[in-house]
Amino acid sequence: MTKPKADSTRRDFLKVSGAGLASAAVALSAAKPGYTAEDNEIKIALVGCGGRGTGAIREALSTSGPTRLYAMADVFDHRLQASLKAIQAVKKNVDVPKERQFIGMDAFKKAIDILDKGDVVLLTTPAGFRPIHYEYAVQRGLNIFMEKSFAVDAPGIQRMLKANELAKEKNLKIAGGLMWRHCAAREECIKRIHDGEIGDLTMLRAYRMHGSFGYAPKKPGMNELGHQISNYNCFTWLNSSFFVDWHCHNVDICCWAKNAWPIDAQGMGGRAQRKHPDQAWDHYLVEYTFPDGTKLFAQTRQQDNCYGTYQDLAHGTKGSAIIMQNLGAAGSRLFKNHIQTTENEIWKYPGNPPNPYQVEHDLLFDAIRKDKPYNETDRCAKACMTAIMGRMAAHSGKLVTIEQAMASKLELAPGLDQYTWDSNPPVMPDADGKYPYAIPGETKEL
Repeated sequence: MTKPKADSTRRDFLKVSGAGLASAAVALSAAKPGYTAEDNEIKIALVGCGGRGTGAIREALSTSGPTRLYAMADVFDHRLQASLKAIQAVKKNVDVPKERQFIGMDAFKKAIDILDKGDVVLLTTPAGFRPIHYEYAVQRGLNIFMEKSFAVDAPGIQRMLKANELAKEKNLKIAGGLMWRHCAAREECIKRIHDGEIGDLTMLRAYRMHGSFGYAPKKPGMNELGHQISNYNCFTWLNSSFFVDWHCHNVDICCWAKNAWPIDAQGMGGRAQRKHPDQAWDHYLVEYTFPDGTKLFAQTRQQDNCYGTYQDLAHGTKGSAIIMQNLGAAGSRLFKNHIQTTENEIWKYPGNPPNPYQVEHDLLFDAIRKDKPYNETDRCAKACMTAIMGRMAAHSGKLVTIEQAMASKLELAPGLDQYTWDSNPPVMPDADGKYPYAIPGETKEL
């Protein structure tokens, strides 16, 4: 397989027609208007102007009812300007003059503070900052869309869950970027699994295996903090490892199919091919155990010139399922046995489902305009914590229970709230320019 495209294009894998989006919008249930009437303009702030944020704001601006991109925040001005230019090229409802373009470690506060009740902030920075930004947005009473992943350690998850109690009291509407939960093909497939069409589940498998991801050497004049943020995929304190940041989707889908969360995990991995001086591993294999003893095997590899696949699979006492066949298309199907060929197929999702990247925003903004209950934080936190538990097990070489994982006090970036642009990040290069990475049997994750 070829190397994956950059995140800036990840939302282009799934295309839908105008008719498909229209039918998805019609399917949204009606409810009485809330504090944001359907014809009121909703102002939006974008916090984090990379590929994920640029994709998310396009979809937020495409929802039903008047919206306006009103403020933007990032630590890099060049990234903000590139994002703004890309959005202006495809959307008219963009109004972000210089005075509403904020740069720096505290830029998120300025962008959030400028919004009003009923407005929306999109939190799309690297996950290390998510709990801090989420907490502040909740305190300010804003509706939230937050990209995955949602934290990098247990204290971050706990902080988010605590802030969410206040969000519930304030009736805030919150969506998380686990968009496959809103894919019609996966929804129908998992409903059929829950209805027993392939029997009781006995095993699940999740794969994300493709080419390697890059690392950019430090640019002249750039400080260490800026260097690491610009390479956030390569540093665990920022993205929690690619097992968490990239594979949490697949782990979440398998837990949804099982209708349960794992109680423990053990795993392995390392740096077999990767030569960059960063912290990233290039392969993981984690075995999860559910309360009834059923196993989920989650495997991810980012290595060049190797076998590649990107699938979620379920096996039951009466058959099996392809929940997802690849990133470009769900291709959800059920089979009468475990040989997943056309002649054994007993059900296949017809046609192409509406784009789940768009649907997740349609649902959020519909809930805001109609004051319907909508808060995905608890579920998103559980999915992320499950992935973090898997990383903990692999990095440490230990069997880790969910109780141990949730009780962990280990912070990957202590005092991140107080960081300024002159702060040193929590990991620094050695004399040879190399960074510390996890070594099973030595690394502490609890």
